[in-house]
Amino acid sequence: MPKMVLLAEFISIGGNDLSTYATKAEVAVEVEEKDVTTYGSLGWKEVLGGLKSGNIGLEFKQDFAATKLDSIMWPLLGTVVAFEARADQAVVGASNPKYTGSVLIKSWNPIQGKVGDEASTSVTYPTSGAVTRAIA
Repeated sequence: MPKMVLLAEFISIGGNDLSTYATKAEVAVEVEEKDVTTYGSLGWKEVLGGLKSGNIGLEFKQDFAATKLDSIMWPLLGTVVAFEARADQAVVGASNPKYTGSVLIKSWNPIQGKVGDEASTSVTYPTSGAVTRAIA
């Protein structure tokens, strides 16, 4: 059985490679559950898939220097931008698919933490439109 340790995830937001700041990247997608149970279901619940949705969850080590993380993310606030995520920074292929789509940058937490913490931030962005998986 193949095993993998995530050592070099790739994450791009709005065309910016943010991999050097990221300590966690998560792509999650789901489908609404629609109850279509009738009396003909004979006491068993029946469901169909409804609307699809998703989000990406990210954790970053913060950097306030010019042209770095904070200066990249701040202007994106309130916009819908493209994203790409891969388990590895290597070329896209059957064993390293890419997940792409658009996300709404609905928040930015430039300062987060308590005394003694490293400067980091966590965000979750909802997808807007389809999330696709490709191997080429």
